Amino acid sequence: MSALQEIWKYQAGDPFMFTSALFWVFFGAVLLGNALFYKQRAARTGFLFLASLFFYYKAGGYFFFLLVISTLTDFFIGLALEHFTRHWKRKLLLIISLVVNLGMLGYFKYAWFLADILSDITSQSVEAKDWLAIFSNAVFGSSFEIDDIVLPVGISFFTFQTISYTMDVYRRQLAPVHNILDFGFYVSFFPQLVAGPIVRAREFVPQLYRKFSLTEKQAWHATFLIISGLLKKMVFSDYIAVNLVDRVFESPFLYSGFEIMSAIYGYTLQIYCDFSGYTDVAIGLALLLGFRLPLNFNSPYKALSVTEFWHRWHISLSSWLRDYLYIPLGGNRKGNFRTHLNQMITMTLGGLWHGASWRFVLWGMWHGLGLITDKLFKPLTRLMPGWLAKPTGFFITFHFVVAGWILFRANDLDRALQMTKRVFSAFHADMVIPAIQSNFLSYLLIGLGFILHWLPASLKENLRGRFITIHWTAKVALVAVAIVLLLQFRTTEVVPFIYFRF
Repeated sequence: MSALQEIWKYQAGDPFMFTSALFWVFFGAVLLGNALFYKQRAARTGFLFLASLFFYYKAGGYFFFLLVISTLTDFFIGLALEHFTRHWKRKLLLIISLVVNLGMLGYFKYAWFLADILSDITSQSVEAKDWLAIFSNAVFGSSFEIDDIVLPVGISFFTFQTISYTMDVYRRQLAPVHNILDFGFYVSFFPQLVAGPIVRAREFVPQLYRKFSLTEKQAWHATFLIISGLLKKMVFSDYIAVNLVDRVFESPFLYSGFEIMSAIYGYTLQIYCDFSGYTDVAIGLALLLGFRLPLNFNSPYKALSVTEFWHRWHISLSSWLRDYLYIPLGGNRKGNFRTHLNQMITMTLGGLWHGASWRFVLWGMWHGLGLITDKLFKPLTRLMPGWLAKPTGFFITFHFVVAGWILFRANDLDRALQMTKRVFSAFHADMVIPAIQSNFLSYLLIGLGFILHWLPASLKENLRGRFITIHWTAKVALVAVAIVLLLQFRTTEVVPFIYFRF
């Protein structure tokens, strides 16, 4: 196979993502094209739109047709919502958008989950088939497996993005986009396409009509974000996952209670470094292309309550659930009972958004319970002196979140329960030192990762500011050191980002 054919061919087992060398060749070409077209708005948008479609094809194969379907559906519904004034017609258009987007998401993500539930209820075998694979095999002569429905990468993100657009146009909070290229580019913008942040049209679309601007300081700021994101992912997340977390969660009975507890804390750091690392890189890439993406993480493990945690963790999803689910359900406007019920419904569905499994449902309910408990105990915590309330709130919140990650990561509910029990039943003090010595670097990275995370925000901002303002030779040297470190820690196989599966 020639090099050109290799570039254009979709490789299912070779993820096209920020940690692969081929992606950076692709991004170099995108930067060059952006530099050529930056003065011609329409040409620049069209070029970046095609580049984004190519990226999604390389990341998800023929599933990019689903992205096109979602884009076309909501573009034309947005135009129709501007045209129609009758309430029932506008509501019908909104329902069509929800049916198309949630129908695609529900089929590809939850068909097998629902089939299993029906099988349990009816005591009869109920199977789901991949009808897109059947169609592709019949029309294009492909050979996809039809008995297993493959989850298209990023479908949870781009469907929520287009739904938010239609909802905002329906509510008359946003004027519809009249150019299909502009709308298509908004939906498919490749840095955040497959794992967020979920970007609102009102935040992104106006940037399409602004003059391209990128200062030297902004370029170095973007570089800082990209390098720090890659370090989070490849040095901290991947190393801890491969050398501790994955091994323990796969075979917990081979490990002591201390090692299991260490793996749980390790996963707590891993998922943060993995997801926030992706977001940092995405924001940095977008900034180099002249676009600003919203903040998605704000040191979530510093939270003093579960409510605050969700103001700091996956901010674009939590705000989406608030604006398009919690508030339409009634929010906190219909009394305490309805407020608590709405919180539980929102978080349960938020858990289900993460995956078609009872583990994710229970994880969502766990956080719903945490939010309700926050609300109930708020009057009591206000009476506590600050010196006591803050450390107590931090300790309880952090370990509440850590406990939830067991459900999130374990292979099944039985494994989650067994691991929790084994932390206490197999915890032997004399095995702590040998466990640390046998896997010292993993423990060092976990400790260092949490220390860096808990550093004061002002100190982190000062360090970032210092990097941006020091002489360019020092910046180049620091970037070179970071690249060497990334190459040293790079695993033999590319480890996909955790949220790619959602």
